[in-house]
Amino acid sequence: MERKMEENTVRDVETGSETGGEDALVGNVNKLTVSPPGYSGTLRKGHLVFDACFESGNLGRVDYISEFEFDLFIRPDTCNPRFRVWFNFTVENVRETQRVIFNVVNFSKTKSLYRDGMSPVVKSTSRPKWQRLPAKNVYYYRCPDHRRNYVMSFAFCFDREDDVYQFAYCYPYTYSRLQHYLASLERRNLPYLQREQLGLSVQQRRLDLLTITNSDHLSPEREKKLVFLTARVHPGESPASFICQGVIDFLVSQHPVAQILRDHVIFKIVPMLNPDGVYLGNYRCSLMGFDLNRHWQDPSPWAHPTLHAVKQLIVQMNQDPRVSLEFYIDVHAHSTMLNGFMYGNVFEDEERVQRQAVFPRLLCQNAPDFSFSNTSFNRDVVKAGTGRRFLGGLLDDTSYCYTLEVSFYSYMTAGSNAPVPYTEETYMKLGRNVARTFLDYYKLNNLIKDNRPTHIESSEVMPQTGSGKGNGAGRDAVDREREKSQGVRH
Repeated sequence: MERKMEENTVRDVETGSETGGEDALVGNVNKLTVSPPGYSGTLRKGHLVFDACFESGNLGRVDYISEFEFDLFIRPDTCNPRFRVWFNFTVENVRETQRVIFNVVNFSKTKSLYRDGMSPVVKSTSRPKWQRLPAKNVYYYRCPDHRRNYVMSFAFCFDREDDVYQFAYCYPYTYSRLQHYLASLERRNLPYLQREQLGLSVQQRRLDLLTITNSDHLSPEREKKLVFLTARVHPGESPASFICQGVIDFLVSQHPVAQILRDHVIFKIVPMLNPDGVYLGNYRCSLMGFDLNRHWQDPSPWAHPTLHAVKQLIVQMNQDPRVSLEFYIDVHAHSTMLNGFMYGNVFEDEERVQRQAVFPRLLCQNAPDFSFSNTSFNRDVVKAGTGRRFLGGLLDDTSYCYTLEVSFYSYMTAGSNAPVPYTEETYMKLGRNVARTFLDYYKLNNLIKDNRPTHIESSEVMPQTGSGKGNGAGRDAVDREREKSQGVRH
């Protein structure tokens, strides 16, 4: 999220003064049994066992308050104690009908969509599909018992003794999930898709680059229009990965709009800019504690290798007279606002300002969850190191650089005052609509046979992933019916 973090960070007035406090948290709990103080007998059902030692896991400490209540401490980002937002952990050894209250007690942010109805997500062994907890069971408040930090409490009733339950801040999308997805795309041997390793992270994880275009239709004499998209520079912003997958799924599909786009545009996509941070369960930073989205001006090849590699590629393409780099879009998620929306840059030239507003206006017509009124253009000093700002200054005046934000929680459609919580599928749908909007932007609609409307049906865009496999089209049909009944345009 681009919003200035300094405004949202609670100052720890007693930093370091609590022995074993959250400032000392460096690792995740590992199969930690939390039994009543003084208890030394054998493990009983209902003595909860917490674990976050897995990919994208985050839980640093658990305090027993009573058999019904537990205080949970988020582990700060590696090498950066300022950021404590993302959590992702499992609970097992539960008793059937056991009711508990979990208090997440050390959030580093003040503002949160938890105040507006957002709730954590949960799944269990026998119900492997993530779902949001009922909002009525979630409370967000400032607590005098925890250094006046903000606390999010949620009530939960365990109903199956043999299940392992998993709770997370938002739908996780791990580095491994991305690797499985990209491998499945590669196995399809699509002539218009190229996957390459652009570089490696500090911990030697892949930095993947996808190129999607129909090279047969690109003549050497003609300048090639190029759209560059990146995601997950902030690792806790997992909705960005679902949007990015939606873009990719659509562009590699047989949908007539996708085929035309491949004929006329080169799409280059880096789906995970911060693979180490994602793997480690950080919210905002890399392994070494850097907010990579503040280092675009001068990334170091050893401290910020993924950013350095992407910047080098963009600078090189920008100097190639045969390529017209027209768009840079960096995908994020937002913790305090609803809907999808964009940030753009500020220019002196009024005509350029108007041209920059064209793409978000078109996207607003295609995506019922995208808000043009939330879209804003700024030049804050604190944003100078972001991809949007740096590349906005580097590229010429025919190029447009945006941050695409999407709410961690929900969207409001036109004419409705009830927020609709995002699902994995509706995040991906926004990605499909982003891709489809380039048809309008490049005025290629006349190439569609009979000039018919070009709505996107999920069944025409085959998802290739693990956890959502097989139910994407069904969910999309339900979404369409709901939107039809609300009079929402597609």
